[in-house]
Amino acid sequence: MKKIFAANWKLNKTPEQAREFVIQFKNEAFKHADFFKTCEVILFPQAFGLEAVSSLCAGTEIGFGPQNIYFEKSGAFTGENSAEVASVALKAKFALIGHSERREIFKEIDGQLNKKNILVQSLKMTSVFCIGESLQQREAFQTLPVCFAQLDAGLAGLDQNVRVIVAYEPVWAIGTGKVATLEQVAEVHQAINDKLEARGFKSFQILYGGSVKADNAASLLKVPHVDGFLIGGASLEVSSFLNVCLAN
Repeated sequence: MKKIFAANWKLNKTPEQAREFVIQFKNEAFKHADFFKTCEVILFPQAFGLEAVSSLCAGTEIGFGPQNIYFEKSGAFTGENSAEVASVALKAKFALIGHSERREIFKEIDGQLNKKNILVQSLKMTSVFCIGESLQQREAFQTLPVCFAQLDAGLAGLDQNVRVIVAYEPVWAIGTGKVATLEQVAEVHQAINDKLEARGFKSFQILYGGSVKADNAASLLKVPHVDGFLIGGASLEVSSFLNVCLAN
């Protein structure tokens, strides 16, 4: 199975910078034989760059989608992003749901995230659904209960036969330079795998996110049930993102 390399650009890149990235990335990736036979690449630009990415990824093996969508297709919801527009008009196949910044800064709660996952699945898109614990929760030995509660609530009512991607991101490791130890990653990914299997999900992958870089990617990819990465800072430059992909 291909490893997944998902780039979360957060609130970075103009549409022109997004275009430049995709053009350069395609040129560099195709220099490596069979790159897309072993790597599945997904780009999550900010909303203003989504159309630019869509136009340049059309007809390629590079996936893309919005960083956030609302749980209604359309209507009087000023400032929100339509998953239906992303899917139907822009041909997006993925949506990033439940990132810790959405949970913490924008106060998104489990019920809202569940509605988003259900809508995304109804549109034949694939959720990249983020879960993870804070440093306080980890130090209180609440990592697995927190992750399981987020999984149970966020994935309730989904068709277990349809693909879903779960991204485990320990909140204390996002953008801090700290990385969970291989043992910590192995424990949580094994537990998430077992939880999803017990819930009847047939097609899923589990990503790790949190200060992933080229120098730690290879060792993390060897951990059982690490099926790829959700990458923040290291995805902003083609060279650093490509080097993470090539660690596969």
